[in-house]
Amino acid sequence: MSNSADSPGTGSTPVRRRRLRPVRVLTAAVFALAGLIFFTSFNTAKGTNIRTDASLLKLSDLIHERSQDNGRLEESNAALREDIDALAGRDDGSTKAEDDELAELERKAGTQKLKGEAISVTLDDAPPDATAKLPGYPEPQPDYLVIHQQDLQAVVNALWQGGAEGIKVMDQRLISTSAVRCVGNTLILQGRVYSPPYKIQAVGDPERLKEALAASEAIQNYMVYVNVYGLGWKVEDDGEVTLPGYSGTADLHYARPVE
Repeated sequence: MSNSADSPGTGSTPVRRRRLRPVRVLTAAVFALAGLIFFTSFNTAKGTNIRTDASLLKLSDLIHERSQDNGRLEESNAALREDIDALAGRDDGSTKAEDDELAELERKAGTQKLKGEAISVTLDDAPPDATAKLPGYPEPQPDYLVIHQQDLQAVVNALWQGGAEGIKVMDQRLISTSAVRCVGNTLILQGRVYSPPYKIQAVGDPERLKEALAASEAIQNYMVYVNVYGLGWKVEDDGEVTLPGYSGTADLHYARPVE
């Protein structure tokens, strides 16, 4: 878009230029600036109410919509993968030893269901009106009252350290390329978006898993905020559960094969 002013004609009649007084110059400049602002606002809104028009979706709404789309695509992908595995397993010409080796590789990769004893850890934000429960601590900043990326990572790392055979965060199985990331007050995991409370479930020896959680320095620091400001923390024995297999893509973009 470009703005241009009409230039004076080039005929024989000379154009007389008026000498504007400073007040008139200032008045003209104000009106010109106002006109530019109105035009810019109109061009931006395109005839809509830029404050309240319902057609202008919030970014968060768009993110959640894409997250739901990704979830549906993952379910479809998982169903197709099961069909392919069933067809491939009918008669692929492999030996039993080769089938066993493949099954073990799939188990380690996390693409197959995993059954076993499990515990779950749930983290949640503190109440928005929380205050310091213990003397000697400052009143909380907003940052103190929400779950952060490092809190979730600390739990996942401790569970792996405790010998977890498989881990599920919310409704998704973790694999070697999974990254637990937070943006603002939401968790973004493998193309899906989640809000607190966050539930992490791990299959393994329950006692070892709990000991690993208790021994983690990062979690010990988190527990200070639990006790002082009321962040959510709950560890439960789930008994025998079945974790789903990872159903997403597993393309590596940066890894290189070992030669």
